[in-house]
Amino acid sequence: MRIAVLVKQVPKFGEMELGPDGRLRRDGIELEMNPYCRRAVSQAVALAADQSGTQVTVFTLGPPTADDTLREAIAWGTERGIEIEAVLVTDPAFAGSDTLATAKALTAALEQIGPFDLVLAGRNSVDADTGQVPAEIAELLDVPFLTGVREVTIDAHTVHARCEHDDGWMDAAVDLPAVLSCAERLIDPAKVEPADRALVDAERIRTISAAELGPGPWGQDASPTWVGTTKVMAVSRARTRWPDAPLQEQVHNAVHVLAERNALTTGRAHTPEPVARPQRDAAAVMVVAEPGRAHETRELLGAAAGLTGNVVLVTLEAPDTSTLMSWGADHIILLEGENIEEDVARAVVELVEEHTPQVALVSSTAWGREVAARVAARTDAGLTGDAVDLELGDDAQLIAWKPAFGGQLIAAIGYRWNVQLATVRAGVLPVARPRPLPAPVDHETRALTPRGRVRVLARTRDDDLDLLAEAHTVVAVGQGVPPDEYGRLEPLRALLDAELGATRKVTDKGWLPRSRQIGLTGRAIAPRLFVSIGASGKFNHVIGVRAAGTVLAINPDASAPIFDASDVGIVGDWQDVVPLLVEALADRG
Repeated sequence: MRIAVLVKQVPKFGEMELGPDGRLRRDGIELEMNPYCRRAVSQAVALAADQSGTQVTVFTLGPPTADDTLREAIAWGTERGIEIEAVLVTDPAFAGSDTLATAKALTAALEQIGPFDLVLAGRNSVDADTGQVPAEIAELLDVPFLTGVREVTIDAHTVHARCEHDDGWMDAAVDLPAVLSCAERLIDPAKVEPADRALVDAERIRTISAAELGPGPWGQDASPTWVGTTKVMAVSRARTRWPDAPLQEQVHNAVHVLAERNALTTGRAHTPEPVARPQRDAAAVMVVAEPGRAHETRELLGAAAGLTGNVVLVTLEAPDTSTLMSWGADHIILLEGENIEEDVARAVVELVEEHTPQVALVSSTAWGREVAARVAARTDAGLTGDAVDLELGDDAQLIAWKPAFGGQLIAAIGYRWNVQLATVRAGVLPVARPRPLPAPVDHETRALTPRGRVRVLARTRDDDLDLLAEAHTVVAVGQGVPPDEYGRLEPLRALLDAELGATRKVTDKGWLPRSRQIGLTGRAIAPRLFVSIGASGKFNHVIGVRAAGTVLAINPDASAPIFDASDVGIVGDWQDVVPLLVEALADRG
């Protein structure tokens, strides 16, 4: 068996910060292998150790300095008795590559060095969190794809996988060749110290230039999207706290301020506006709805209705036409058949060619990312992943804003040609009030054509993404709260009628489901009140609550970054603070 592994070099996640000018500090920033890619390397080595004769080749696309990630992969294999080939795809011609141009270059390299039976990649990259390149490569290679793989076995020529999705699991089987993206907890990550990486002979790394891959186009010329201006993802917070006051006084003052800020009432922090209908009758905007995601569908329809007077909804669920019309749909297309992402994507490609929408929107879930990525690769369209805002420019072209540089900035992504695709992060767009019902909505039914390459054995959900998205209050825990003590938070949660959220490190440890993760690689939420307990407050977490009405932070470290991202702070151990807070809130009724 031949295995290819795709890795990416990213800035070391915890060191990224902005200077006073709002620009990313680049001096002294250490680069490393993307954390999710480490799992892909480790899994490939483990498979090679289990099956004799397996060959492993690791690829990366980047500048010459990106060879350090290849050295680390080679060293990891050598330590375990596995010989790894390495390929550095590098050339100035690749500069300015967006995700589709990156996928095209890597696909060309895979085809030139291959063929490969299995391609492994990280679920996403922590610097951009797109997660769309592996699915685009699968489409370009015309092979099946599974994302978020947490358990995997290979029996002869069949892959059996258990995949971790946003709030549940999918058990599936695919025949080789295939592309898999690896989840955070699939296997221990491949990590090698710099001194050991430096020992790897440079001659073990093969370099491929753009000319060797073919005439192209490559890089910016092959990119249907471009990056425009950036804005600092800053939210002005009150930062009120009394670090020198006794704990009981701090709690009393905090509750008083929360009441003054109207943070203790139920309901969302912001009153929803009605569904807007622009005066212009622009080209269609298509919304592709994931089954069982009513909240996300409503957000997308409201956003689409704000862009055009012609919203086409594509759904796999028997439509409640009155409700969907009130949310913004003008035309509904029901796809009948089994919910298989690659089959849905092929149907959407046909609908895009038929309806020629100006824009197509999909939720930024595991399902939505694969569907959108496959459509983008098949139609040569621009795709913005994890958009947090949408607008139309003066030329009526879509501008999609997405997190950049680890979430400290948002960047405007524009489009050059063809349909403009975006996956939209749930919880960041306002939920519009329903509009009065218009004339009866048009609807039609189309049959999905099954390819039969992905055999879904089971889809289960262990949580509900909408719970955090719709919560008026969220209590979020960091590593400072061990899981066996979550029960001590129940009186506070019950009093506030709050949902429980978490930082990435909590969900990585398996203490809470990944659907409860808040931040750059998790959920973005907009509750009236957000209570942070035992979290340090790193930017990749607090960016997920920039739309919260009020943030209350509890941490024993007076210098913790969380206090700079909060409106009200209590300095103290959570075990002491929470009972006092419950008592003070109960006294206020």
